[in-house]
Order: sequence, then structure tokens, then C-alpha cells
Amino acid sequence: MPPKPPSTPGFSQTPSSAAGSGGSSSISAHPHAPVVSRPVNPQSYPSTPTTPGGPHAGASGPSNAAAGAGSVSGSGAVTPGTPGNPGVAPAGSQSTYTQADLNRIVLEYLGKKGYSKTEQMLRMESSNAMGRTPSPPFATNDSSTSNGTTTNNLLKSTTDDPQLYIRAYVSLRDWIETSLDLFKPELRKLLFPIFVHTFFYLIQKPDRDSLGTSLARKFFDAYSGDHSILHGHDLQLVSGLTLPEHLQENETAKLYRENKYRLNISRTTFDLLLHFLDENERNGGPVTIRLINQYIETNITTSRPDRNDARNETIGDDEGIPGHITGRETKFNQQAVRLGRFPMDERMVKEVELRLKEEDSKSRQEHDGLGVVPEPRTLLQEFQELHKPEPESDTPVRDILPLPPFKGADVETEVASIKDARSRLKIGPIQASSPSVCMYTFHNTYDGLNCLEFSEDSTLVAGGFADSYVKVWSLKGEKLQSVVKGSTPSPSQRLVGHAGPVYGASFSPDNRYLLTCSEDKSARLWSMDTYTALVSYKGHNHPVWDVTFSPNGHYFATASHDQTARLWSCDHIYPLRIFAGHVSDVDCVTFHPNSTYVLTGSSDKSCRMWDVAKGTPVRVMLSHHAPVSSICVSPDGRTLASGADDGSIILWDLGTGKQIKTMRGHDRNTSVYSLSFSREGTVLVSAGADCSVRVWNVKGGSTVPDGVIGGIGAAMTGTTASSGATDSDKVLTAISNGVATTSTASAADASAPSQKQAASMIGRPVPVVATADQMAAFMTKKTPVYKVKFTRRNLCLAGGAFMGTS
Repeated sequence: MPPKPPSTPGFSQTPSSAAGSGGSSSISAHPHAPVVSRPVNPQSYPSTPTTPGGPHAGASGPSNAAAGAGSVSGSGAVTPGTPGNPGVAPAGSQSTYTQADLNRIVLEYLGKKGYSKTEQMLRMESSNAMGRTPSPPFATNDSSTSNGTTTNNLLKSTTDDPQLYIRAYVSLRDWIETSLDLFKPELRKLLFPIFVHTFFYLIQKPDRDSLGTSLARKFFDAYSGDHSILHGHDLQLVSGLTLPEHLQENETAKLYRENKYRLNISRTTFDLLLHFLDENERNGGPVTIRLINQYIETNITTSRPDRNDARNETIGDDEGIPGHITGRETKFNQQAVRLGRFPMDERMVKEVELRLKEEDSKSRQEHDGLGVVPEPRTLLQEFQELHKPEPESDTPVRDILPLPPFKGADVETEVASIKDARSRLKIGPIQASSPSVCMYTFHNTYDGLNCLEFSEDSTLVAGGFADSYVKVWSLKGEKLQSVVKGSTPSPSQRLVGHAGPVYGASFSPDNRYLLTCSEDKSARLWSMDTYTALVSYKGHNHPVWDVTFSPNGHYFATASHDQTARLWSCDHIYPLRIFAGHVSDVDCVTFHPNSTYVLTGSSDKSCRMWDVAKGTPVRVMLSHHAPVSSICVSPDGRTLASGADDGSIILWDLGTGKQIKTMRGHDRNTSVYSLSFSREGTVLVSAGADCSVRVWNVKGGSTVPDGVIGGIGAAMTGTTASSGATDSDKVLTAISNGVATTSTASAADASAPSQKQAASMIGRPVPVVATADQMAAFMTKKTPVYKVKFTRRNLCLAGGAFMGTS
């Protein structure tokens, strides 16, 4: 779908935090952490500090000056004006501070000012002055000597501060979110175990804020949303913990505290993490190192990080707590689903077969009269082939989805679809059988066209506008006329009723109705016979971004800014199901071909499949690095395609919920507005904001060959189309005030100019490297493509609004 407007002001979805490695949230204090040296072996974190002359030696400038002012001995008394801030003692006063107190005050001052290296040197000097070897910053052994006790107490006071643990998590979280996309997937997996053990530690420290709220509860409420998708079940099990005794009784807490959390991480990513923790001493880096040492087992891999690899973002089979899978997305994806065809009413099957026999008889008589060889396969055989029995375990139970009795119009629609199935073009991954694309360009929209939709029989197209109205045109060039007496034919029909911009539209399977959704929080049903509004469906609390009819035409689904999708019936004005689970806008929605599942894509970068009967998710799919802007299910119901705002397209196996492959070719940071599968499911077409329609091989691999540039096919030219254009031609039709003009471009033109030359020709920078499964890319000059759709005969229709400068 085209880009939606900014979110409604004041509607917050996720807790905010300060950006940057030094950021802090409202529950963070200003702790002072000792320094941990960078270990020699990156697979373990030793607890020994650096020695004088090591990496931290040689601090210059302000650090040396501060060390000289405060690292000596007792000739000048230092008095704290405020806690942690040294000041000058009043004249004539006698100092009551011991050497340990003075060292502690100076250390706090250095920590506050950020002189971490000088602080480290002072710790070592003070320890040597006491006549002992410096203890590790996180040493847990108890010393029986007075000098050792003093030093341990000093270290404990700086590392056992609950605020320091909160600060350490926030700092790590903000650093990961500002890291390069190449490393984010691996680094994000580290956040959950750090979050869990920080929460457990805060429970053991019953500190409370000024309002009496425990820091543990405040921390959990603020940051648990970061992990709700992958670990929602585990979070629910530990969310009620409030006392230290609970940690000994809760099975989930015991599981995480008694077992190490396994993680696979590449060496490059591990080294970056290590460097960050080493340099981030003041914001709790040593605390994070302690948690990693104690509770996480890191397995350094030799592979290189890959932002396109979905396995980096999800938890692998050999990761996490050994033997514990509860709470992962695989928990959802192990549920049984029935992806087979929805069984047709037996009475309707008999009616359709009777009608097809009549059509076959007429066809034979016509062929015999003309002396023409009849079709090799009859319509009845085509119907039986399309509806051959499937395994019972994969076929939905008909009673699970209540439907009204079939009508004569349903029989005629099925007969028409069988005729189209027999006459459709066979397309596939080879160039000779690539699809034809018919492009409709809408002029004079003044940047007001928000969405487009083509009817199932390819006779109508509807557009939703920012001015709160819907416009319908005929694709056959005919004038549209209402059945109401006294109405006059018109090149287009204007549907007025919404109170806000229209963002989505969907035709019913029988082409008699049109659904639209709007910023006014409602969906409306329109008659294509009278071109008037029939019903207004209200239930969402915020703008509705998308709407779609089910394949049976009785139900429809909506997607909204209120983070929910909803299931409706045309004969009820209130929703039947509310699909809640996404943590951000639900941007797109579609039905599974058997109508028993609804699939959604969200700004939280995930896709979900919902059971219509239960209203619960049965699949969750996580791999996108940007909001999901479009989704489409293959005709056989086995594969899902999802497009995102970063130009990537991912194919998913709905049976397992696993990613099949990632396809790239659209320009970076441009949305994929629409997707459509061919009738065989072997070819996928996509439309994007980069003014292109791209054709993809669904079955092929996704490797990137050297020197192949995606994104440039051929700019369509303005030559006049002949009436005998072949199937290999791309037809470009422009609609302006209801008048259509046509132009074509040959299929060979897509590869005629070099792709870099084509990029410069249209004034666009050289696009990204395309994956090998991109079969073709057809460019428009200044028309972002809002919608693509395969007809029942495998012709691809596309449409968009011309964005040329005035």
C-alpha cells in the first residue's frame, strides 16, 4: 500500500529512551563503575584489571591534572560539598576523613567527570599503597585483612548499585539500536538474557522510587515490550515476581538462573561488543560483562554477519536454554494448520458440474459446425482437476466457517473462473514465458491518490483519494451507469461518504460490491449497481489502513493504527474477531485462499497468521528489518510473500513458519507497495515506490551474481500501441479524467540498454544489486506503482499516480 501519514499525535506504542551509548531513561541514576580490561581471549571475560603501563596508561590532559590533584596523601583535606562532589574544607576545620574515605570521594569525582582511565590508575595506586595486590573489580572472595576489606567494600559500593544495572541495560540497548544493520540481528539476541538477569537482580534489591514503586517493576514495565514477540510467554511467567523468595519458587526463574543461555555470534560482532563494553565503563560495561560471564555461553562462529539471514534475528535450535523452547516464535509455528482448499458445498458442486456439461456440449456443437478441433480438455475436466481431493488432515472442516447458502450468482462466478483457468497463459521462470504487464497511469491526481484496486473480472478499477472520496473507472473504456432510474452514464463514478482520506479498497469476488477504509476509523460497503453506500462498519479506535474481502465474499478484514486487525461479516456492523498481538500499526491484511486464516503485516517488522475460528495467532514470522508494507499468499496457500519499507521481499513457508529466501532489487529505503502471485504460484510481481514493477522467480535461488544490478529495466516509451500487441508486450495505459491512452514497450527493451545507462537516463542513482531470482524490472519514469494484480488469465495489471512536477 502507498505510504500512510504520520502516526496520530499522542498515540504512543513503545517506551522511549535516550539515544546514544550514554543515554539513560527516567529510572536511571548516575553510577560509577570500575574498569574491566579487554580480555586477550574473546571467548571469555577475565576479571583482572590492567596493570600500570597497559592500555590505560598514559592518560593526558585533564585526566592527569585530576590525578595529580587528588591521588596523594593527606596534606590537604577534601570535603564533599554535595555527595560525590569534592570541595575545599573551611578554614580552621579539622578533617575527620580516613585515607579510604578520601580515595572513595576522589574516585566518585573522577567517575562523575568521566576520567575513567585516571580512576583506574588511582584504584591501583591506592591498592598498592595499602601493601597488597589489587583485587579484581568483581572479586567475590572475602578478605580477612582490614586493608582487603576496605578495598572490597569500595568496589562493592560501586558495582552493587541497582541503578548501575539499569543504566548498563539501557546503554547496551541504545548502542545496539544505533549500530549498523549488519550487526543488529546478532546483537539483539543478547538483550533478552541481559534483561532477564537484570530484572532478577533488581528483585533482590528492594529499592523503591519516590512513589513507592519498586525499581524491578518499573524496569520490567519499561523494557519488557522489547522482547514480547520472541519471548512473550517467558515474560508472562516471570512478570508476577516481586520478592526475592519468588526467585527460589518460580520454575522459569530457576531455569534461567541455573543454566547458561547459549548464543551463537560471529567473531566480528563479538569483537565490536567487547570493544563497546570496554569503552563504556562509566555506563555499566563491567556489569554487563559480569552477567555475560555468569549466565551466557557464547559460541564464536567463523561465519560473517549477514543482515539478510533470518536465522540471525531468531533463536536457533542450538541457542537459548538447553531443552527449553517455550516462548520462542517456534512455539507458535509448531501449531497444526490446515492449508488445503476449503471444501465446496456438495450441492454447489453438482450445480457447477451440470452447468459445465452444458457449456462443453455447446462448445462441441460449435466446433463440429466449424470443423475446428475441440479443446484438449473439457471444462468439466478442468474443474475436477482444480478440485481434486486433498489429504483429509490438510483440508479445513467446512463447519468451522459458517457461510450463507450459495446463490445462482456463485455458480456463474465459478463457471467463469473455470473458463478463465482453461484459457490462461502458462508463465514460469524462463524468459520466454514471463508475464505481460498492463500499466495504468493516473494523471491530474494532484498527489491525492492513496490506493488502487482492480476487480476480480478485470473490468473495474477503484481509487481512494485524500479528499475523502472514492472514484471508480471502467477498464473496458465503457461508461458506467447506475441502475437507479434517471441516472446518466459517466466515464467514472464518484463515491462520497467517508469523513477522512481513503487508504484501502477491495472488490468482492462477484464484483458487485466495493469495500473501502478511511482515516475516519470506519469501513464502508458500496454497491457497484447503484454506486451508493450500503453499510458503515465502525469499531476501530484509530485510522484504518487496509481492508480486504475474503475469497468467499462473506467476510472481510481490516487493519488499523490501533495495533489490531479485525474480522467482520458483511451482515453485521460490529467485528466478529479482534486480532491483537502486534506492538505497532497493522499496515496490511489479507486472507488465506481457504478463508480460515487471516494474515497481517505490521510496523513492528513482523507478519502473523491468525486462526479465524479461535482469533489466536498460529504463525509469527520475524526477519524484516523495516515495517512490513505488503503481503500476499500464493494460490495454493503454502507460501507467503511480504514486502517491507526497505525494499526487501521475503518468502515464507506457511507450513513451518520459516523463511524460504530474501529477494532484493527494489531501491533501498523505498517501500514495496503491492505483491501478487501468478495463478500457478511460480512467479511473483512486486510494485514499489521506486517507480518499478519487478518480476521474481519464486522457485529459484536468491544469490547475487557479480555485476548484476537490480532496479533498471527499460523506461517505457510513448509510442502508440497497435491493436495486435502480443503477449510479450508491456501495455501502458494512462487515465486522465476518464480518457485512456495506450503505449507499449517490447519485452526485449528491458535488457536493451545497459542498466547503468538506464539509471542515468531517468535521473535515478544506480540501484541496489539484485538477487538472481529477479527475472525482469520494468520502470516508469515518474509513476510510483501502487498496485499489481494477476488476472485469472495471468495478465498482470499495474497502476499508479503520475508524480511529475507541475
